[in-house]
Amino acid sequence: MSIHKRFRLFFNVVAMVAILVLAKAAIHYFGFEFLELDVFFPSVVASSIFIIGFLLSSILPDYKESERMPAEIRTALEGIHDDADAFARKAPNVDMEGLRAILAGIVISLENGLGPKSDHSDLAGAIAEVDRLSPAFAEMEQLGMSPNFVVRLRGEQDALRKCLYRIYYVQKMQFLPSVHVLIQTLVVATIFLLLFLQTEGSPGSAFVFGFVSYMFVYALHLIKVLEQPFRKQEHSVDDVSFFLLREFVDKMGHAQSPAPPYQAVDAKASVQKLQSGARPR
Repeated sequence: MSIHKRFRLFFNVVAMVAILVLAKAAIHYFGFEFLELDVFFPSVVASSIFIIGFLLSSILPDYKESERMPAEIRTALEGIHDDADAFARKAPNVDMEGLRAILAGIVISLENGLGPKSDHSDLAGAIAEVDRLSPAFAEMEQLGMSPNFVVRLRGEQDALRKCLYRIYYVQKMQFLPSVHVLIQTLVVATIFLLLFLQTEGSPGSAFVFGFVSYMFVYALHLIKVLEQPFRKQEHSVDDVSFFLLREFVDKMGHAQSPAPPYQAVDAKASVQKLQSGARPR
């Protein structure tokens, strides 16, 4: 993993903090500092830090839940594939190639739907691929599959739908918009107070201002990252990795394009693209 990719957010925040430090130096130089330090100011900064930390802790559970989604999707895909493959050994008329194409299409459509072109929240293609499993299961039932196995397959299909809808909800909905307004106003107000607070203009005061500003600006960016855990194709190390799903497609050794009206996807190129975007652990 390149240093630039790992510290991308850090570099962006440091650039913004550098601009704020320069603005603070200009304000001090021209004598625009009009706020005097009193006993209430440290309490204001400490309270803002506490509130932002508390709100960050409320967002983390959703991110940790999102970390479990790829494993649950992989488990459901493996269950469908293995049960269908076991039945196909007894019933050669089962279209296993078509089923594998659908399973691979779920992964590919999910990855593409979470890309930047669709605002990281278009899962219509992946949901449509899951819906294509129903006719495949009905066909296997007509070929003599045991009702217990059919129920199991449909249960795995429902598990896939549950995971996809949960991912769609997390990516689409903003966690408590009023909380965002609160955090943004706290950050802006605190930085405003620090900018116009009377200081000595020494390097030490500039360092303290930069450190506090870095903490607040980084927290503001971090909340944005945590709210959308699946930000694919953005060269970020903070998005939830799909390496388990990519390995499943590679394991099958067969990936075809999703069904129309979705854009056709070259199988070999798609697998290589998915594997190249995996986040190392």
